[in-house]
Amino acid sequence: MHLGGTPTVSTTETDLIEPPAAPRVEVLPPRDVPLGGPRAMTVRRTLPQRSRSLIGAWCFVDHYGPDDVAHTGGMDVAPHPHTGLQTVSWLFTGEIEHRDSLGVHAFVRPGEVNLMSSGHGIAHSEVSTPATTTLHGVQLWVALPEEHRHTGRNFHHHAPTPVALAGGEARVFLGTLAGDTSPVPTFTPLLGAELTLRPHATVTLAVDPAFEHGLLVDCGEVRLADTPLHAADLGYLAPGSTAITLTNTGDTDARTILLGGTPFEEQIVMWWNFIGRSHEDITRAREEWMSSANPDRFGEVQGYPGDRLPAPELPGIPLKPRGNVR
Repeated sequence: MHLGGTPTVSTTETDLIEPPAAPRVEVLPPRDVPLGGPRAMTVRRTLPQRSRSLIGAWCFVDHYGPDDVAHTGGMDVAPHPHTGLQTVSWLFTGEIEHRDSLGVHAFVRPGEVNLMSSGHGIAHSEVSTPATTTLHGVQLWVALPEEHRHTGRNFHHHAPTPVALAGGEARVFLGTLAGDTSPVPTFTPLLGAELTLRPHATVTLAVDPAFEHGLLVDCGEVRLADTPLHAADLGYLAPGSTAITLTNTGDTDARTILLGGTPFEEQIVMWWNFIGRSHEDITRAREEWMSSANPDRFGEVQGYPGDRLPAPELPGIPLKPRGNVR
């Protein structure tokens, strides 16, 4: 019974608990890299970097455009080899003609993903089509785990249906997000999605806490958790989050690419277009591309009007395996 005076207020243990802090975001800025040999176009590369080689099994992130093809000449990458990886092609604008030694002749178009598995070896060419006036998109690589590194060549195409978000839209091209699942198979758990945010919108998405994530900003000013990201930045989040929050702080639409996957525990050697596990793996792949010692390894690309790309010279020191320091 209260008998008057100032009531006593007890502070419970719950009152002292602070809300969870926003997860730490590592910002990986881009660097400009020429792509494609003598007719090189410039891309912005955010992965790999000295501080981070992988996000899940994602090991390579190139971001290009919007390029005026009449001025830059567009994309013309002659037949070249790959080993130990999957290529993931995603466009915002334009069109690219794809030919490979599996015999696939396909087109990369906005909102449609093309995934090519190199396995032990494949060759392909990539050329922007005459109908393309503006070329704009991303080229991504996924490292294959050791048990699947020498799998056969393969190719998959998928046009995801847009998923409405409260404040934006998602197109899930790999994995599962926002209630949608891509049918494209991968060899490790992965996520890949284009996310667009309306001006000043905030979107929170449930994610797998076992995944690490990377958010590439294509256009706009975006905050990932409490960290601002600018156009072409890649923001990294370590595993542990059950949700991620994105905010478009600008007055126009923002567009991003969200990548994720379980940490890739293997170390890899990545040089030119090859992924292996040792310097010897890379040396052997280069020799077999440059000679006729094993003509079946990479096969032939039919229909490209020109010569294939020669491999550059190997560095004078052994290539060392790299992974992420945890």
